[in-house]
Amino acid sequence: MIEFKNVSMKYKTNGAIALDDVNVRIDDGEFVFIVGASGAGKSSFLNVIMGQEKVDSGIVKVGPYSLTTIKRRELPYLRRRLGIVFQDFRLIPKMTVYDNVAFALRVIGLGEKKITKRVRYVLKLVDLASKSDCFPNQLSQGERQRVAIARALVNNPSIIIADEPTGNLDPVLSNDIMSLFDKINALGATVVVVTHDLELVHQFDHRIVTIEEGKIVSDIPARANRNEDVSFASAETETKEESENG
Repeated sequence: MIEFKNVSMKYKTNGAIALDDVNVRIDDGEFVFIVGASGAGKSSFLNVIMGQEKVDSGIVKVGPYSLTTIKRRELPYLRRRLGIVFQDFRLIPKMTVYDNVAFALRVIGLGEKKITKRVRYVLKLVDLASKSDCFPNQLSQGERQRVAIARALVNNPSIIIADEPTGNLDPVLSNDIMSLFDKINALGATVVVVTHDLELVHQFDHRIVTIEEGKIVSDIPARANRNEDVSFASAETETKEESENG
């Protein structure tokens, strides 16, 4: 489903190494945590998968697409396979919950009857069916993140990518959101979650890939991670610089 072979990349802004000879494969239906400190290369890893960054060397495959040779006109089709959840929700303030979720389907020209059926389904899945007429400012932080997850799911993507999805939430809500990703994974989606929250990671039995200075330094399979000491030098919250530079 996702494969990196000998992938290296430098930041365009300063020439520093973002990814350094990365080799990793994420199979269809897996749930994988990508962990590491600020500046480790986690965001660069995601940006490559989403087709937002080009690598300098190596091979990247996402589903049937080779991202090292993909044409610009093919990128929208790649991204339809991806459901993306961000830390800052990125909801449209003047749209209701329903319309925020439906927007992703209207963009691709789906008929309103199919949109209604799909939106109702995903809002029920994330326990927000009763909030469909609310606006984002009428929701709690946890509810806003669940709307963002519903929006990521509505196009029925095969891969869900979440970039620090619990960064703005308290521990209880963080656990709820991660349990929702568990539920989504059980329905068949491949789930890739980038996070710096090791305490939260250890509450779930999933594969853990650790990145340090652009390198993969450990890759611990599910059912083994509870017996491993996963750590990194600096576990501080993501900085603005990493968000901008990878």
